[in-house]
Amino acid sequence: MSRKHQHYRGAEVSCWVKYVLFGFNIIFWLLGAAFLAVGLWAWAEKGVLANLSSITDLGGFDPVWLFMVVGTVMFVLGFAGCIGALRENTVLLKFFSVFLGLIFFLELTAGILALVFKDWIKDQLNFFINNNVKAYRDDIDLQNLIDFAQNYWSCCGAHGPNDWNLNMYFNCTDNNPSRERCGVPFSCCIKDPAEDVINTQCGYDVRLKAESDQLKFINTKGCVGQFEKWLQENLIVVAGVFVCVALLQIFGICLAQNLVSDVGAVRASW
Repeated sequence: MSRKHQHYRGAEVSCWVKYVLFGFNIIFWLLGAAFLAVGLWAWAEKGVLANLSSITDLGGFDPVWLFMVVGTVMFVLGFAGCIGALRENTVLLKFFSVFLGLIFFLELTAGILALVFKDWIKDQLNFFINNNVKAYRDDIDLQNLIDFAQNYWSCCGAHGPNDWNLNMYFNCTDNNPSRERCGVPFSCCIKDPAEDVINTQCGYDVRLKAESDQLKFINTKGCVGQFEKWLQENLIVVAGVFVCVALLQIFGICLAQNLVSDVGAVRASW
């Protein structure tokens, strides 16, 4: 009797592991729900939910997809980890571990490929930016994303202001009736510290001027080069963020596997 009692007490679920994993995932779950809510709200505002076929109509990248994909992954992972830890459900815990491990592997693979195929990544980034320049006026969220990027990195287009010839509203062709013809978005403009209100027409007709004169009014450096420069200047910070994310993922996998082992040991002692 005494030996059986000692064996039972020797195999027990660690409350520390269980509730740390639960707390870790409840935050993850709530963040995922918040991302999904923002994404659904954005699509509702744009009328996408009323006409689901319009999801494929946008020629460029819809930033809402980022919220929806990230939110869904976080929500599913958080749910599996949270309920799995609380109910000591080994199926959900194993699903959580495998799914999180797969994401970690994909991130690691993407990082290695990005280092090995730098030129290909640069070409894809160039293609991505130019493709979205074409669709600049098609979606308000995409427009805001491009404006933010050009303003933050003090750039204009993928390689320069003339990339805006790809957009039907800004191109310099003679048959373009748009008032924005031969211009650039206001986010390309050099900000005047004395102006309290943003002049959204500051880029009108600016590409009709000589290149030396354009320098006085707009940023002429491309966003691909500026992004590369920003990465080099903030390499330690970027690497630190990726390492922290990786460590959190490994920590979550270890906690889940530890809890699975504890539950298995307790069941084996029954």
